[in-house]
Amino acid sequence: MSFFKRFGEFGLILQLLIGIAVGVVVGLTAGNGVMQVVVSAKYVLGQFIFYTVPLVIIAFIAPAIVRLGQNASSMLFAGVSFAYLSAAGAATMAAVAGYLIIPHLSIATEIHALHELPEALFQLNIPPVMSVMTALITALLFGLATVWSKAETFERIFSDFEKIMMFVVTRVVIPVLPFFIATTFAGLAYEGTLTEQLPVFLKVVLIVILGQLIWLTVLYTIAGIISKRNPLEVLRHYSPAYLTAVGTMSSAATLPVSLKCASKSKVLSENVVEFMIPLGATVHLCGSVLTETFFAMTISMMLYGALPPVGTMALFILLFGIFAVGAPGVPGGTVMASLGIVVGVLHFDPAGVALLLAIFALQDSFGTACNVTGDGALALMLEGIFNNNKK
Repeated sequence: MSFFKRFGEFGLILQLLIGIAVGVVVGLTAGNGVMQVVVSAKYVLGQFIFYTVPLVIIAFIAPAIVRLGQNASSMLFAGVSFAYLSAAGAATMAAVAGYLIIPHLSIATEIHALHELPEALFQLNIPPVMSVMTALITALLFGLATVWSKAETFERIFSDFEKIMMFVVTRVVIPVLPFFIATTFAGLAYEGTLTEQLPVFLKVVLIVILGQLIWLTVLYTIAGIISKRNPLEVLRHYSPAYLTAVGTMSSAATLPVSLKCASKSKVLSENVVEFMIPLGATVHLCGSVLTETFFAMTISMMLYGALPPVGTMALFILLFGIFAVGAPGVPGGTVMASLGIVVGVLHFDPAGVALLLAIFALQDSFGTACNVTGDGALALMLEGIFNNNKK
């Protein structure tokens, strides 16, 4: 991976951090007139971001379904299924931990504002072309129907639409995120919310990193049971890949190192390594899913005064696994792909979405490292199923 590409990925995190810092400074020092401009900018940027969400859902979910149908095989089905179950399992563990831990984090649900945010100077309404749930059903239905009917024209349309929306995400949406986050943090600092909740953010980041390590332990234990092989013979080779992922913040960028690490294991065959490790870099995002689930529950308590109901979280987790499989391969791609269900299922407003994006970015490298390291466990599971006679 070139230096400039690595710098670009680090640059996004740096821009988000700068956006947070600038927003805090503005919020603590600005007067009413400046904050009117900030509130107006936040409204317009939020409208634009939410406009793109249904399009992103269709662009990434439908082609993923089509590709799966085109390349259907028992090993592919097993690999994708394990990736989905890993993501859903990680999210479930995070949700259970959230219900047990978050109420004891001393999150102030009622904070006396230093100032009331002023009204926006102007509002530019940009309604989405459809609701997020309509987009999800459309993506699932059209993706499956395209596979069933073998409609080659629609296959090309979905492929091209995916490329188009990837450019929209990488060249338009992601570049405006630092400004959106800056305006949100300016509002939080102006109101006085931020200074009250900063210690909670730091605690939550440490909790999710510990949760990622616990989930890796669970994955490798299950892999050892399924394969009847020593999972440490895979895990012990993965430290270079883990550290590389922390640095690159990209599963795809870490792929050459991941392949090298997995190939050193004596209990993994070459065909399984060359199949599952690249596939896992694309569809297996257990660390990112775990992180976002816990963060979303924390923000729900922080901004809306209560944790999401159990039924709501169950639906969120069920859909999140699907969205994670189809997430775009860009820094923060998991949280971008899931914005539809964050808004449609958890009912987050722009302030909640901005907080989720910002705090997710702070630990994105560790989530990616968990994703990459977990790929070795999935490879060991496939080894036990398809090469169970190999000694």
